[in-house]
Amino acid sequence: MKTASLIRGGVTSVVVLLAAVLAYVVWHQYMLTPWTRDARLRAEVVRLAPDVSGLVTEVAVHDNQLVEKGDLLFVIDRDRYALAVAKAEADLQAAEAAARAAGASISAASAGANASQAEYRMRQEQAQRRAQLDGIVSRESQADARAVAQAAQASWKQAQASAHAASAGSQQALAALQQARVTLQQAQLELARTEVRASADGTITNLDVRVGDYAAAGQARMALVASEGMWVYGYFEETKLPRIHRGDTVDIRLMAGGLHLQGKVEGIATGVADAAGPTGSNLLAEVEPTFNWVRLAQRVPVRVSIDPASVPADAVLSAGMSATLVIKPKAG
Repeated sequence: MKTASLIRGGVTSVVVLLAAVLAYVVWHQYMLTPWTRDARLRAEVVRLAPDVSGLVTEVAVHDNQLVEKGDLLFVIDRDRYALAVAKAEADLQAAEAAARAAGASISAASAGANASQAEYRMRQEQAQRRAQLDGIVSRESQADARAVAQAAQASWKQAQASAHAASAGSQQALAALQQARVTLQQAQLELARTEVRASADGTITNLDVRVGDYAAAGQARMALVASEGMWVYGYFEETKLPRIHRGDTVDIRLMAGGLHLQGKVEGIATGVADAAGPTGSNLLAEVEPTFNWVRLAQRVPVRVSIDPASVPADAVLSAGMSATLVIKPKAG
């Protein structure tokens, strides 16, 4: 009897000891090991918006279609922008003609100024010679010669002013020509931007663009989920953050089909919104007069990269999928 009692006591002790060890392991796993079931698969989402406004005349893709960078997605009505290009081309031709006319005016004004200068010099020399022949040439003839020289000088100055005006007009014509060229380039650019193309490789999702819709410039009309650059955001309790470090290996377990992936910790968020600490109307801190003594650990986002080599070829990854993360801290 004593032997059976000892055996039962030993078995009970072993069971209790195993239960205690198991409870400690479970407690340690739950409380200290950095893991979380609150994780989401994230991806780079490109919000595609037209650079010009107009009616949608063509949609070249369908929902959930794979596209490559540069593929045509949809087209804005081109007629208005084609007319703008035609007008800009006509304005450029007019500006070129005006610039040529201004150049010809400069040549004519310069020639007139040179002729007036030569006339003035000749009349000036004649007046000086007659002034030297005082007593031989009458004073009236001398006065006439000076008057003619002064008139020639006035004509020369007027011709110079005309040449300066022609030069200023030429500069203005050249500026108008450059402006017409820029206007044409802008019109051509806007015409080219009527075709909205993919800016990265990825998948068009939640397509909601139809022929006849009006698309406004700068307003996103299509979402593209980029093929490259998916990651996982895990929300870890702040009590577990001391055991998480950049570069730690992460076991990623997706809820979809139990798919297991591998990754690494890229970084830990350095701030989360504090809803309990708003600012009052006088810019001072607004502190609540009550305090909840039972406080839950704040969850902080941890970004985890996905190892592409661990992703199966037939795996379907979608942004927003749920996942469980188990971080394996580095030794030491």
